[in-house]
Amino acid sequence: MNILILGSGGREHTFCWKLSQSPQQPTLFTAPGNAGTAKLGTNLPISPTDFDAVANAVTKNHINLIVVGPEAPLVEGIHDFFATHPTLSHIPVIGPKQEAAQLEGSKTYAKAFMERHNIPTAPYKQFTATDLYEGLAYLETIPAPYVLKADGLAAGKGVLILHELEEAKAALTDMLANRKFGAASEQVVIEGFLDGIELSCFVLTDGKGHVTFPFAKDYKRIGEGDTGLNTGGMGAVSPVPFNDDIFKQKIDERIIQPTLEGFKKDNIDYVGFVFIGLIRVGDDPFVIEYNVRMGDPETQVVLPRIENDMVELLSATAEKRLHEVEINISPKAAATVVGVSGGYPEAYEKRKEITGIPADALIFHAGTTKSDGKLVTNGGRVLASTGFGTDIHDALTAAYANLTNVSFDGLYFRKDLGFDL
Repeated sequence: MNILILGSGGREHTFCWKLSQSPQQPTLFTAPGNAGTAKLGTNLPISPTDFDAVANAVTKNHINLIVVGPEAPLVEGIHDFFATHPTLSHIPVIGPKQEAAQLEGSKTYAKAFMERHNIPTAPYKQFTATDLYEGLAYLETIPAPYVLKADGLAAGKGVLILHELEEAKAALTDMLANRKFGAASEQVVIEGFLDGIELSCFVLTDGKGHVTFPFAKDYKRIGEGDTGLNTGGMGAVSPVPFNDDIFKQKIDERIIQPTLEGFKKDNIDYVGFVFIGLIRVGDDPFVIEYNVRMGDPETQVVLPRIENDMVELLSATAEKRLHEVEINISPKAAATVVGVSGGYPEAYEKRKEITGIPADALIFHAGTTKSDGKLVTNGGRVLASTGFGTDIHDALTAAYANLTNVSFDGLYFRKDLGFDL
């Protein structure tokens, strides 16, 4: 089987790694990929949002299955493109169609979906530049902290949590009047603040059946103690210690099942991964957000704990027989620590040589490439070290040990992951 994975990050390298372990021995292609995916298959110098180029690659390389990693091609409609293609409509795409992808592409769409299907989430109102003054007045009526979310895709940077009213007003003005996040902030959602601890839920569905993947918890802030700017993610752990069987049952009954039923009631054709960003408030789960793909870096701890053949899982999804599949999860804990470029998530330099990666360590590449035969940095999040153990502490110890000899100019990683557990 020939499989094409779209994307270039740690998530995509993890998918390649997991797929390469299948007894079915698939031939893997990644577009555009990174230095890690290049070791497991063939990298194609193609943008995931250049649909015609992707289609040409599918034809040329006799691709049997497409797995979409990042959100942008899904929001732009890559599944619809192939479903209506004159010669390639038979190629399965793991990733939802464009309307369903609005669950991530539009915060307003997602909030309306949750409201319609009685899925617990924070109260909210949305505003545009034309009703900016109503938005400023609304801020005066709610308690701090103030949660402002750009409606569209903003590369994980479109959510602001502010503690001062005047600061929140200035931020709302900047987002709407000055288009701080471009088209993504043409509309802004103001949410009530939920005080609790977060976790990530991942579901794979074929539109009929579904399987729930291992839960995870990621760490978004650049600084230790969860301080500083938001990033794409500085690390993750799985399982989540506070997510006991009773809480899992609440998540399933109040959130997972109503979400999947909501797709059916709304006639949403959903095939692929559903990421549900959750927060535990007291003893109850609430939804913070939906994503329409696997998370990064959570994928680096979720997929390694799945004992199923990933090729078979994805084939079952494409053939709508997930209801026949039982997910098998390792009892081991997994943790991943992300090494980033100096300056990230703001300005940073590329092309720094990377050395010291142990041959036997599970290091997932993200922002890496080859230059003049050398492994060099090519992004803000450069690599992720995954370790295993009997519990989170042991897994983190193993993940940090893998990074002992890894080196590149400006390398930074948080040393306190799991501090809140």
